[in-house]
Amino acid sequence: MITANTLAHTSWLIPCYPLLGAALSFFWSPALIRLSGPRPVGYLNLLTTVFALIHSAVALVAVWGQPAQFLQIPWLQIADLNLTLPLELSALTLGASLAITILNLLVQIYTVGYLEMDWGWGRMFSLLALFEAGMTALVLCDSLFFSYILLEILTLGTYLIVGFWFNQSLVVTGARDAFLTKRVGDLILLMGVLALYPLAGTWNFSELTQWAQTHAEIGQLQPLTMALIGTALVAGPVSKCAQFPLHLWLDEAMEGPLPTTILRNSVVVATGAWVLVKLQPVVALSPFATGLAIVIGSMTALGGTLIAAAQIDAKRVLSYLASAYMGLILVAVCTGQVTAALLLVLTYAVATGLLLMSTGSIIVKVITQDLTQMGGLWSRRPITGLSFLVGIAGLIALPPFGGFWSMMAVMEGLWQQQQWALIAVVLAANAGASFAIMRMFGLIFAGDRQTMTTRSPEPLWLIVLPMAIMAGFTLHMPLIIRELSLYPAAAQLSLSSSWVLGWALVFSSMAGLATASFFYVFRRVQKPAKLLPPALNQLLAYDFYTPKVYQMTVIGAVGSLSQITDWLDRYVVDGLVNFVGISSLFSGEALKYVNAGRLQLYALTIAFFVAAISLYLSWSYLT
Repeated sequence: MITANTLAHTSWLIPCYPLLGAALSFFWSPALIRLSGPRPVGYLNLLTTVFALIHSAVALVAVWGQPAQFLQIPWLQIADLNLTLPLELSALTLGASLAITILNLLVQIYTVGYLEMDWGWGRMFSLLALFEAGMTALVLCDSLFFSYILLEILTLGTYLIVGFWFNQSLVVTGARDAFLTKRVGDLILLMGVLALYPLAGTWNFSELTQWAQTHAEIGQLQPLTMALIGTALVAGPVSKCAQFPLHLWLDEAMEGPLPTTILRNSVVVATGAWVLVKLQPVVALSPFATGLAIVIGSMTALGGTLIAAAQIDAKRVLSYLASAYMGLILVAVCTGQVTAALLLVLTYAVATGLLLMSTGSIIVKVITQDLTQMGGLWSRRPITGLSFLVGIAGLIALPPFGGFWSMMAVMEGLWQQQQWALIAVVLAANAGASFAIMRMFGLIFAGDRQTMTTRSPEPLWLIVLPMAIMAGFTLHMPLIIRELSLYPAAAQLSLSSSWVLGWALVFSSMAGLATASFFYVFRRVQKPAKLLPPALNQLLAYDFYTPKVYQMTVIGAVGSLSQITDWLDRYVVDGLVNFVGISSLFSGEALKYVNAGRLQLYALTIAFFVAAISLYLSWSYLT
């Protein structure tokens, strides 16, 4: 009889369900099965996701309130190297697996309606299944080495899913740029992974935590060594979380279909933060590495919200906000607030998923992503409009919704550490995010209807249903946080301090919402962008000219180096080989004219040269 404990101990099967669905999708390739079309692939992967969801839910109930359990799956043993896949079965890991499977199930239902007439149905659902398998395996994995492999699988999945419509040039370049940008951080992370093993003697996260705590007490590690290793370990999450200066890949990834954007911007970008949470005790051994991560996260949080507030592409607004919130999560992790960071990941993922579903509901009918071509949709799209407002409330620090409690948890930790500058960063980023997202709402739903929004009814129920369910999760997030005791333990703060932090967050949210409403909802000022200096407006609209800086520095240097290498290969390496070949050719052509084919002539030539050589060698004796 299958019991809850049995399912808990077989939780390693959770990633296998979607992986099996992705593998079986191959048989519905157009080259093999043409009569049924690709639609059975979608239903097959929906079924495997349901199995993974049920298994995760039952296993979570079985381990709730219990200490973490660890499973060891042997893989490879060569000499002294023993690679065993360790899995952690706890309320945290299985809860993360449940959240991933729920979101992916809603995204797959959403995809059925969004890409109903698309020719790549089978490939889309198989890639969504690959993402689900990689992320569920990542949250269950207790090994840094295998986590790196899983991150590489997700990077490959990002490349394939961004390049889904591969017959478009911008899609191909976007997939390529996203892949290459993430490879920079991955390569540096690999250096840190390999350098850490000789010191710690293990790659297991649980054992690395014990090792870090022990060496933090005795202080035997070299500061320079840990600074280099810590920086390398931070570089991977920086690229995965789309942090400055490796943030451009997320913007390039917007070329993919919007259902993939929902999954990528809500949970895929958070995989880097998950790995950083696991590595936090090791990274904390180096003040330089933690300080660098905090600076990068703060810069990305502030810069991302400013850039998002100047974008006219709907998906780009949410893209830069994703980088901004990942920056806040990076700050929370590197200041030692692991629980608050995980809570912020949860509330952000749910609210962002809802906002992207609402945005996709608009784009699929309006057939444009340009915010300047939208407007007046409130009366035409009430369900979408309400869902968008719920997503705004859940994302920013607006009580009593989930975003407020996660931000409050981060602020309380910073208050205890007296990190006043970081408190200002959180408040400024929250105000900027509130302004950017309310500006987007005003441009879409307020004002007069335009040509593209004259006829724009609500889409298919397959799109509206997942959006409504996600809105329900967002509204009930405070209850979920309370019932599951997800809020960090009560901080050592006075009641007055808590009130100060709470009111500061509310004021920053209301300031951003009110300012954006004044300009873009009530339209009190025509063309508010003209209030800013043109140079500043262009600076924000063009991402602080980061792409141009990349073009002039990194890309230019690589291009010049490639040209030099091509010249050396063409004229030095190939030239030398060609010279030898041409010399042999000409010498052979010249010799064939002096070969008459007469034996006596060959014997005379040989005798002549033998005599000449003998005379040369015996000349010293003759003289």
